[in-house]
Amino acid sequence: MKAIRRAVKPISIFLIISFVWISMPYGYASAAIVGTEIAKDSIEGKRARNYILSVFAREEVQTVLTAQGVDSQEAKRRIDSLTDAEVIRLAKEIKQLPAGGNGFGAIVGAALIVFLVLLFTDIMGYTDVFPFVKGHHKK
Repeated sequence: MKAIRRAVKPISIFLIISFVWISMPYGYASAAIVGTEIAKDSIEGKRARNYILSVFAREEVQTVLTAQGVDSQEAKRRIDSLTDAEVIRLAKEIKQLPAGGNGFGAIVGAALIVFLVLLFTDIMGYTDVFPFVKGHHKK
């Protein structure tokens, strides 16, 4: 009986160490089904990114960027760092700009949105930007 215990003891120690080692936490690979929307956004993001890069590759755009003091390589790096959703939105905005236009409508629209947001926050009392709103809220 003692001979069996002596023979089993190293094996049981090895098994205990093996079980402890196997049960230790470490990174697991996980797989999941990729949804149609994710795949579609990825493909659409690649198309939008290629479109934006082609717009930035135009000579007239390069001239304007250089005149504004923007390095074309830095602009490309920033485009590459955008998410797919941001690239898609930017491509849609570029496509909506009038050909040869200066984007004046977009600037006026953005200014109007900023004005309305500031006006709303002023009325709600979160900011104090416009003096003509002061009569509406008192703290």
